[in-house]
Amino acid sequence: MGDAVRVGVVGAGPWARRVHGPGLFDHEGTRLAAVWARRPDAAKELAEPYGADVVDGFEQLLESVDAVAFAVPPAVQAELAPRAARARKHLVLEKPLATDERGARKIADAVRESGVAALMMLTRRFDPEVGRWLSGLRSTDGWRGGTGRWLAGGLLGGDYAASPWRQETAGALIDAGPHAIDLLEAALGDVDRVPYAHRSGDDLWQIVFGHVGGATSTLTLSLRVPVQPAVVDFSVYGVRGQSQLGGRRTAARECYARMLDDFLAMIHDGETHHPCDVSRGLHLQRVLSDVLAAA
Repeated sequence: MGDAVRVGVVGAGPWARRVHGPGLFDHEGTRLAAVWARRPDAAKELAEPYGADVVDGFEQLLESVDAVAFAVPPAVQAELAPRAARARKHLVLEKPLATDERGARKIADAVRESGVAALMMLTRRFDPEVGRWLSGLRSTDGWRGGTGRWLAGGLLGGDYAASPWRQETAGALIDAGPHAIDLLEAALGDVDRVPYAHRSGDDLWQIVFGHVGGATSTLTLSLRVPVQPAVVDFSVYGVRGQSQLGGRRTAARECYARMLDDFLAMIHDGETHHPCDVSRGLHLQRVLSDVLAAA
């Protein structure tokens, strides 16, 4: 434990309790050292099972850790993450980076200037099945189009339905959108244009993307569809036929552990570049802005 990276968690909501807390405690290379949240009782509930300290403020948290994992709304992350980076703390960042491109760029700039490691928690990119699918796509070429569906009922009920930033902003686009867009881009190349986007009154998104290199894709997205389990599927097609991402999903805790493996390797090697680093988060923020403008 003496050599473990001390990590402080900011936030104590459902995601922090289900993933960050147990994930940091279980990983041999990290120690959950401190928790700070707006509600001290929630911070205590998260910290106690793992022997972590509950601190009274963000500056106190920064003084006691080597890295910070954020589990807070985008606006809060945009305010605090640059301060953590400037304090030379490595960062685990949530999606989206911020509420707008300006806020995301402030985080990315602070990370670049400080030279710290910063990874986005794009959960499915650390899923081994997704990795195998993407590796298979890259071993061939000729993929000209794709489609994705992300349909769930997370905003109809449950822990996340009470989240104001999800309910009051762009709903599914802001929450599940970064994950879905990231997967389509990993398969077909970065999005460089959004020819069409529409959001219905019940938060059903239909989006068309153009990708660097000429491929196109479509995305259907909603967190207000009462389906169980969620429908999350992706496929690409072209001269090689079709390739579909299987329905099996690795548990978020296992994906988090794999993310921590990469995060610790970056810290150990002094590396700042990664397919899911803060630059990726900034790019996804730009795509979200383009979708909102098109809609």
